This record gives sequence, structure tokens and C-alpha cells, in this order.
Amino acid sequence: MPLGVYVHIPFCATRCDYCDFATWTDRAHLMDEYVDACVADLDRQMAGEPRAATSVFFGGGTPSLLPAAGLTRILGAVRRVDGAEVTVECNPDAVDPAQLDVFAAAGVNRLSFGVQSMAPHVLAGLGRTHDPAGVDRAVRAARDAGFRHLNLDLIYGTPGESVDDWRRSLDGVLALAPDHVSAYALTVEPGTPLGRAVAAGERPAPDDDDQAEKYEIADDVLRGAGFEWYEISNWARAGGECRHNLLYWARDDYLAVGAAAHGHVDGRRAWNLRTPERYIAAVRSGATVEAGHEVLDAVARRGESVLLGIRTRAGIPVTPELAPAAASLADDGLVEPGRDRVVLTRRGRLLASEVTVRLLSAGSEGRTRVAVGRLEC
Repeated sequence: MPLGVYVHIPFCATRCDYCDFATWTDRAHLMDEYVDACVADLDRQMAGEPRAATSVFFGGGTPSLLPAAGLTRILGAVRRVDGAEVTVECNPDAVDPAQLDVFAAAGVNRLSFGVQSMAPHVLAGLGRTHDPAGVDRAVRAARDAGFRHLNLDLIYGTPGESVDDWRRSLDGVLALAPDHVSAYALTVEPGTPLGRAVAAGERPAPDDDDQAEKYEIADDVLRGAGFEWYEISNWARAGGECRHNLLYWARDDYLAVGAAAHGHVDGRRAWNLRTPERYIAAVRSGATVEAGHEVLDAVARRGESVLLGIRTRAGIPVTPELAPAAASLADDGLVEPGRDRVVLTRRGRLLASEVTVRLLSAGSEGRTRVAVGRLEC
């Protein structure tokens, strides 16, 4: 059985205007203590886990802000299978060649760069601090350090981003020859600088039709370059899929390490204390680091399998109770017809929430809540 480990690094140099993740820009003084806490937490969790990890994912925040020795010390506490996938999220302006050499030597074999756009004015609108030239420098440094597996992360639908801007962003990342591209529609979260600006009428909200058009452009451009979608927001060349994030969609097990991290083991979901101070204090005192947990019953597990599985290229099985809904969805052009699995068409991917509601209603699963870890590659 696969086992993932998600490590949340909550430190950032600056906070992006759209971000509502558990990150802090004024906690750098806690980095050493935080590393100690993560290592101690891992030692405890791995002692009770007979499996070795098949994947490790450092998300954030900005994991590449952590001193390389600290990050690799955390990684060293993870018992791993040979060939385990180890991913570190990086900001293009928060990596350097020496750091990447240390990562590679310690077993990191996959990097995910938060590019977001290759248009300077769009980056400025998102509150990002890097520029397209910085992306090129970071990717070249990664290649020089020996990294073959790279994900480049994009966001589409920022107000002020034209269709031509979006096409240039896609062309720009493809010119860097990644084996994986993630593309997410910009969402406006309450309490963020962007959310406050939209609520005050100072900035327009993203336009649904504009985002749908840009999604279709991304799918055309990426497929034309040899990428295939394997999850609604993720495309990869053959063999370039993110193995760790596939654990989320398949409802496999993954351990949670760090403040605000989420985990899932044997049908039990848990989430950690949100702030780094509280997490560190809990580890030191021997108290639980969990802020809460839930155990899903059989009905909820089936519903969650629909909710997560329908987002993937593998889809979900057409069971007798789902067959009428699947046929109706195929008639509406939302899922592929004549299949023994429910697989979204491109139009279905744009309307995935509607498809999910119809399938859950047909399966009598009711409302299903799911809290998975960071669904980013």
C-alpha cells in the first residue's frame, strides 16, 4: 500500500495577494525550532508506521526559504522506499544553485515552481515578487543540479490578463521543457488582499467565461505539446504525473507533518494545529499536534470516492446505481459515452461540480465533505 508524507513549511518572504494558506512572513526566527519539531513528530509517527513512504511532498508557504540543511534534515527522518518521489515547492526567486545541489544529494528528485504567469503585469497583479527572467534562471539552475522532473505551476483568469497574455505564459513554460504543468483558475478568498479589493469594488472579480476559455486554451496547447490531463488542473508527459497527489485522489494514506497539515490514514482524516508556535509547543510537551479529526462512515467514504475520483482521467466505475446518471451525463456531453467508467469530457471538466452533484444524488450519498492536504503539484 502506498504511503505519502506531506510536510507543511509555513514561512514566506511576502504574502501573495490571493493566498489564504497557513503561511507567515514574520516567523523566520522559528525555523530552527520548527525543523526540530517536524523531525520529532516524524520520529513518533514513523515509529508507529510499518510502511516506508512512497512519496514525500514539501508544500507551503515557501519550502525553499528553509535552509537547505533544515529541509534535508526533515527529509532524513522519513523512512522511504527506493525510488520514492520527493517533491519540494519552490518560488523562482527563493532558490540558488548551492541549495539545489544539497536537495538533489539528499534525495529530492522533483521540484514544483510557482510560476503563476510569464506576464510581468499579471505577476504584479497577483502580488508575486519574481519576473519571467527569474523563472528561466531557476529552471536552468534546477537542470544544472540534475533535476529531470519539474512542475511549473500557473494561474489563469487574473483580472487584467488577456488571452494573449495567457498564451504567452503557456508558451513560456513549455519553452522550459517541464514534464508536468499545473494550471489553476484564480479564486478570490475572503480576507485576502485580493478578496478585500474585490469586495470593495476596487478590482473586478475573475470572469467565469474568461476562465473557461483559458482552460480550453490550456488544454489545447498542452495536449498539442505532448501533455495529457490526468486530473482537472494537471497535465503531464507520460511518466511525469505527480505520484504524491495521486494519493489524494485515490484516497490512499498520507501522514501530516507541520502546522496546518492534513493527513489521512485508514479512513481517518486529521488536521494539525494551525500556527507554528502552537505546533512547536505541542511537540515539545508531548501533546497531540492535531487540531481535529473525523472518521468517515461507509456512505461518506463512497461519496468521497466519487468527489475525488471524478476529477481524474481514470474516473470512477459505473456501478448499477450510477448507471442511469452516467448515461444522462453522457447524453449531456459531460462524460465520455460507452465506458465502464465515468470519465469527464473537457466540457465535463468545466462543469465538474455539477457532474459530482448529479452522481452523488444518484448514489444517495448526500453531501460529502472532504479536507485533503494541498492539492497542488
